[in-house]
Amino acid sequence: MKFFIDTANLEQIKEAQDLGVLDGVTTNPSLMAKEGIKGQENILNHYVTICNLVDGDVSAEVIATDFKGIIEEGEKLASLHKQIVVKVPMIKEGIKAIKYFSSKGIKTNCTLVFSPGQALLAAKAGATYVSPFLGRLDDASTDGLELIEKIRIIYDNYGYQTQILAASIRHTMHIVKCAEIGADVATCPLSAITGLLKHPLTDIGLATFLADYKKVNG
Repeated sequence: MKFFIDTANLEQIKEAQDLGVLDGVTTNPSLMAKEGIKGQENILNHYVTICNLVDGDVSAEVIATDFKGIIEEGEKLASLHKQIVVKVPMIKEGIKAIKYFSSKGIKTNCTLVFSPGQALLAAKAGATYVSPFLGRLDDASTDGLELIEKIRIIYDNYGYQTQILAASIRHTMHIVKCAEIGADVATCPLSAITGLLKHPLTDIGLATFLADYKKVNG
């Protein structure tokens, strides 16, 4: 399973990259605003900076919701760097745009997916990635992991190449469960990735080994 980090924070991206397990980055306007990045030119430049930090795909989200606007924004984003994936919302005009981008060889990430039917449409349109939002479904008392499982079954049934990018991941167990189900990608905060390192028995075992070594070697 690929690990993407869901942030626009360069320090966190560098830390994840240095860990050696980072495969890409996802961003959105909210994450850009959180880092104080304002103005179209600054946002575009920030995308390029992120692409230069990592080796994998970097999702950059369009703001437009009409077909013409999505195409114009998407083509501009795609021209910034070969690693850019155009992030398009799951709406009627978005599906039409994904089909267009697919025909032009532009990678896409269909975002804000909350049902198997939406994921099916995205795959038929040729989306590179589909982003079901686990955490937001959990917040609404709906099983987000069950959605991932249903999408996996549908895609395997028909051989769709669209990758399931599990989004809105809130904690480490979300990652583990997504891996068990067969999600292709997990995009999450740095804390969820580094959380996979932790186990109390590891800490206890290491402390014991070091104490024993000190006894033997002074």
